Amino acid sequence: MTETVEATGGLTPEQLSAFWRDGYAIIPNALPPTTVQALLDETHTLLEDFSLPDHPMTRFSTGEKSAHVGDDYFLSSGDKIRFFFEEDAFDGAGNLAKPKARAINKIGHALHALSPPFAALLDPALNPDLLGAGTSAGSVAAGRKESHPAAVARALGFRDPRCLQSMVICKQPEIGGAVPPHQDSTFLYTDPPSAVGFWYALEDATVENGCLSFLPGSHRWAPVRQRFARAEKGGTDFVDNDGPKFPAGDSYGEKDGQDEDGEYKTGEVKAGSLVLIHGNLLHKSEKNLSQKGRIIYTFHVIEGEGTKYDERNWLQPPAGGFTRLYRD
Repeated sequence: MTETVEATGGLTPEQLSAFWRDGYAIIPNALPPTTVQALLDETHTLLEDFSLPDHPMTRFSTGEKSAHVGDDYFLSSGDKIRFFFEEDAFDGAGNLAKPKARAINKIGHALHALSPPFAALLDPALNPDLLGAGTSAGSVAAGRKESHPAAVARALGFRDPRCLQSMVICKQPEIGGAVPPHQDSTFLYTDPPSAVGFWYALEDATVENGCLSFLPGSHRWAPVRQRFARAEKGGTDFVDNDGPKFPAGDSYGEKDGQDEDGEYKTGEVKAGSLVLIHGNLLHKSEKNLSQKGRIIYTFHVIEGEGTKYDERNWLQPPAGGFTRLYRD
């Protein structure tokens, strides 16, 4: 990923400037209503159809001490579609207290490869770069038939973007867990850091149901201090990062006077919106205590050219490697 200031399809100049300035950008109407509905329908089908009797009842926790992050069901999910429960979906005796479709925190981590509706987002024929197609400098006009995510990645300066994981996050009514401040590159580390999150709202995300919040500009000065890695004796752990803590470039680096507990900005968005999230950006979301869920789809992209994907990362490449976004 290389900082660019001239849009080449996929993003407008204003959206591109916002991403580099703030560390995130909101792109309204990135998905048409028909695509949003298709992805919601697929999500609800997956939630209703997965088998409960043979599920290990693995829970997803955003805390650093959660036991689930070391179990095989989680660690071997990179090339599968698996289901992870909300912590608060269980009663004090450990019994499931919600219907299974209202108890799942997330579905992951290979929807982009195994679920046709989600895989279609990366297909140029099914999800074309409509913005670029309408501009003289757009990727389609330049002769590259690209999906919109590929065109966005090209606008962000990716040379060989690879999609390495994908998730539906449900943020269930009443029990959707809070996510503390974090940086995505902590979990998907490359040397140097290069991760970008593509976060699609499939339902309106509001303050009431736990929308994202961001610390604008923190991607410039907040280092990736820790890594979420596989532990030598099994399981996972947070370890000190002894590699580069910022992407390459003079605009990054720790600065005096910056506060990681600074004022976060909420990001309420409508269904169909895309939120781009820089891997170093501090962001979070609050618990959903409302009666309305907040289903989103997210996948992460890393730079495949000129970076090293760490063999200690919890997520390791499948046999065929991570999914390429560029098809030419």
